[in-house]
Amino acid sequence: MTDPRQAQLAQLSGPGRTPALVVVDVQRDFADPLLLGGYGLTDQALTALDAAVTRIGDLVGAARELGVPVVWVELGSDPARPWRASNWLRQGDYDAPMGPDEPCVLGTPGAEWYRVRPAEGEPRVVKRGYSGFFDTDLDALLRATGANWLTVTGLTSECCVQATAVDALQHDWPVLLPQDATAAYDLAVHRAALVQLRLNTAVLCDADEVVALWKEATR
Repeated sequence: MTDPRQAQLAQLSGPGRTPALVVVDVQRDFADPLLLGGYGLTDQALTALDAAVTRIGDLVGAARELGVPVVWVELGSDPARPWRASNWLRQGDYDAPMGPDEPCVLGTPGAEWYRVRPAEGEPRVVKRGYSGFFDTDLDALLRATGANWLTVTGLTSECCVQATAVDALQHDWPVLLPQDATAAYDLAVHRAALVQLRLNTAVLCDADEVVALWKEATR
């Protein structure tokens, strides 16, 4: 079977093709090494996470310079509306209240952005679960920018990035995923996530390739 990658990328930079960048969950509870002790990251995983956050920042800067819309997706855990199925999956108790280790509780330091943050006027979407599209207006916000293809980046590759990218595809968005601008807390898990994303969801690339396509699409 012929590899369609060249045609896929060429079409994204063609006439009338307009990109947008979606940044997922680059928040302190997911990215700040001072708050990640409970996840047991190795030194190698911490290094990869740090590098991914740096590349995410590079993409945000390039998008702003080129006029590519940036849309921010953040987890906002609400103690008044606990995600009961997640409680059941993690603790075996569907009816448990939100515990003290819940990530990104609204109004707490852990929910703050880490090393990158929205500029004034850039849209923000607060979600309760994994996908930025579930029970939010993300699709409408993206359509309003005039974009017709997406670059999805953020944390973590196997969880909220994957869920958001899958739902983007199911909302009929072509998706690029820069593999150097996302990470997981385990290197093997990250590699497995990229395999799944490549098979079913997105065209994988790196941040420099994304910026080159943006330049073609916006000139």
